[in-house]
Amino acid sequence: MSHESPTRRDLLKPLQLLGMAFGAALFAGVVTLVSMGFFQQRTAGEASRAVVVALVIAGVSFIAVLLVVSLLLLAVDPAQVTKQIDKPVLLPDEPEAGDGPVKPAAGDKPDAAASPDDSAR
Repeated sequence: MSHESPTRRDLLKPLQLLGMAFGAALFAGVVTLVSMGFFQQRTAGEASRAVVVALVIAGVSFIAVLLVVSLLLLAVDPAQVTKQIDKPVLLPDEPEAGDGPVKPAAGDKPDAAASPDDSAR
């Protein structure tokens, strides 16, 4: 059996993403209705105002959750999901103890004093 790396769609399916956003919107709408006293005896004007505000809050939270979770999914490399991490992820990569001294990168220039071509100019 070969282990293929998961795709972005495998990490979170679109229906799951929409379901999570809908659940957050529903929760925000119910909290808004409860906090505005919709379930108490109120006049028709106050009740309709509470429903309008709850729908606006639910819509904003639906879009915000959808956008934030989608952008966070883009930050994940699907090939790195199954890779085992055995070191702290925020620390820089360190050379192994037996590797010897660290060599400069190919694009680094040596000191100007050590270069004979620069002194002739």
